[in-house]
Amino acid sequence: MHSTDIAHAPTPEPATGDRRRWFALAIVMTAAFMDLVDVTIVNIAVPSIQRDEGATFSQIQWITAGYALAFAAGLVTGGRLGDIHGRKRVFLVGIGGFTVASALCGLAVNPEMLVASRILQGAMAALMVPQVLSIVHATFPAHERGKVFGLFGAIVGLGAVSGPLLGALLTEGNLFGLEWRPIFLINLPVGVAALFLGSRFITESKAPRALKLDLPGVALVTLALLMLLYPLTRGRELGWPVWGYVSMAGALVVFAALVAYERAKGARDGSPLIELSLFRVKSFAAGIAVQTVFGVGLGVFFLVWTLYMQIGLGWSALRAGLTGVPFSVAVSVAAGMSVQQLVPRFGRKVLQAGALVMAAGVLIYLAEADHYGLGITSWQMALPLVVMGAGMGLIVAPLTDAVLSEVPREHAGSASGLINTVQQMGHALGLGLVSVVFFGVIDERLAPAEVGPAFVDGFTHALGWVATVLGAIFLLMFALPKRPAQHVEGAEGAEEAPVTGEKEPELVP
Repeated sequence: MHSTDIAHAPTPEPATGDRRRWFALAIVMTAAFMDLVDVTIVNIAVPSIQRDEGATFSQIQWITAGYALAFAAGLVTGGRLGDIHGRKRVFLVGIGGFTVASALCGLAVNPEMLVASRILQGAMAALMVPQVLSIVHATFPAHERGKVFGLFGAIVGLGAVSGPLLGALLTEGNLFGLEWRPIFLINLPVGVAALFLGSRFITESKAPRALKLDLPGVALVTLALLMLLYPLTRGRELGWPVWGYVSMAGALVVFAALVAYERAKGARDGSPLIELSLFRVKSFAAGIAVQTVFGVGLGVFFLVWTLYMQIGLGWSALRAGLTGVPFSVAVSVAAGMSVQQLVPRFGRKVLQAGALVMAAGVLIYLAEADHYGLGITSWQMALPLVVMGAGMGLIVAPLTDAVLSEVPREHAGSASGLINTVQQMGHALGLGLVSVVFFGVIDERLAPAEVGPAFVDGFTHALGWVATVLGAIFLLMFALPKRPAQHVEGAEGAEEAPVTGEKEPELVP
């Protein structure tokens, strides 16, 4: 699930008479939709990939986690590159690279090539996605942006609903005998068209003052995550070797080195990757923890859920995709109600209620999966999925505003980018933990008759972990402000208030 986080930087007010801006909007929206769908479309095809390519379970995890890791590590850098070299230029490079990476995914001859291509795809998405709302901000005048950002909300909802369904239809359809490959190849005509039209209709824009890249910071973040995630995903099949524990412990040392480096860089030239002073704001520090832990929970659930339905229960990709529709619809409806009606009246309690409602849905699902076993039906899953979706919708839409509400305006851009980055990092960590909370309770070698019951057991075990994560999120939310304000320096005039030295709007999953 993606969210839109907006931080404004001083740019000349765009002209209202240029009709080209609506073509530019359609192009960047299409790119955003491609990224949104690509995250969800792969999950539904994972069992087909595993079956057809003979991929190991750790390779399956890396097909999803590799994308999330590359995306998270490159988000802030992608935004900075757009500010420095021009948002249009970097957007076109990103969408061109994303299209090439999609072709490589679709043409992959083995699981290793697919994993590498997915990592490249995530890196290219990190160049493309941060430019989307920056381009909108530079292209549309203030009085039109509300309508435009409303359209983005609709795109987010549409991406959530259509991704699994589109993935299921393309996988089941087996177009030209290509099996799962069309889920990637469908990006090719869309990407080529967006590249051609974007070069004609998007207006170039840059940051008003020069910014510097913090490449050592990006390298340290990526190294720390790899040292943590690689042993988690490979540990089980390698018998949990000692070097894995050493690597995970070493990741903490690298994170500590990152903090020390960022502090020194901030004092030296004022352009760190991470603005450490933000963590002195209690609500922001708690919000970052909530985003990270929430990402972990979602990373665990969605991959395990797909494997449970298609491998454990033996359902087709289409049936699994259709089963998820009530969840997606509930998320979209609850998200709209949360922002427009509930949060203005009840504040933080809405987010906490969302965590408890989502946990209740998880526990209902756990009870049903345990009770019905392999005989469970799609309609029996509808109740827990609607409850879970409603809880998630109450959280995802207003969470970013709650986290940012006490952050000084001059750091809003940095804070927004950091929120998106840690959410993706949490998602990658959750995908890595699947080997522990799901595959860790499934025997290495199973007879065909044992697969179903083993996957049901693994699913219920993983759901217990997800419910625990949601309980932790509920407690962390007590540190959020009771009533999120626009910003601490006041909402009046916020539309045009400058954010100094940081990147502009960002759209992320």
